[in-house]
Amino acid sequence: MKEHLSVSVMFAILIVSIGMAPVFGQTQSAIVVTTDKSSYSQGDVILVAGEVKDRYSGLQISVVMSDSNGNRVGLAQIEVDGDKKFSHEFRAGGLMRIAGTYTVEVQYGSVNNTAEASFEFDGVVIDDEKLVVMKESDPGVTDTTVAIEGTEDLITYEITNGRILSITPTESNSLVVSIETTGDGSITLTIPRTVLESTDSATDEDSEIFVLVDYEESDDYNITTTSTDRTITIEFAEGTEEIELIGTWVIPEFGTIAAMILAVAIISVIAISAKSKLSIIPRY
Repeated sequence: MKEHLSVSVMFAILIVSIGMAPVFGQTQSAIVVTTDKSSYSQGDVILVAGEVKDRYSGLQISVVMSDSNGNRVGLAQIEVDGDKKFSHEFRAGGLMRIAGTYTVEVQYGSVNNTAEASFEFDGVVIDDEKLVVMKESDPGVTDTTVAIEGTEDLITYEITNGRILSITPTESNSLVVSIETTGDGSITLTIPRTVLESTDSATDEDSEIFVLVDYEESDDYNITTTSTDRTITIEFAEGTEEIELIGTWVIPEFGTIAAMILAVAIISVIAISAKSKLSIIPRY
């Protein structure tokens, strides 16, 4: 009788345990993301931060920021730290023009491994003085080439029914092409990979370059590639003022990386010289 009772009690405990399992065994999200504030104004720094459940070596997180109309206004590829955390900063403004709710979506590996955060933006104010300045051509623009700060490589171009005012790298791994138009036309840009690059972090193969025309994503363009550059032809309508090309790497990062490599090389030479009691300066 007691044995029968013990079996009944154990069976009851097992049933209760199974019933409670979902409470204690809820699956945690594989990735979470937040912004440091719920609303921003023009010029503010937007800090996007989060954490992953599992970290995979060599795999980067894709960050896409979109406005309330679904237009992409920010794109980045960022590393996950050893503590499984990540962060990236955007500057409020630039492609962010309209007021409303903006969404930040992050993806880590699988298309199902995503998370979102949202915030409010109160819009961009453009005064008459800024509009006048935009009509002045950059000194680095010639009839066929554009010089980009931070590199000696030139972007070559052809344009119909318009002229280029400037091409500016941004913190969002993009090039912003400011133009002035006289009618419907097209622009062809040959961009060295040392200026703008777009590759898949997992496979190191070429990935898509996103094209925005006046802050709206466009598919009216054609891209041909070589091992050293990309040639992009983009159609535009009269009145177009800005074209943005978004990749995964842009020239300002090059200077930082080069400086770091140079610093490491110098330190290594000094360390080796000191250890071997050699001098990097010839003795006579």
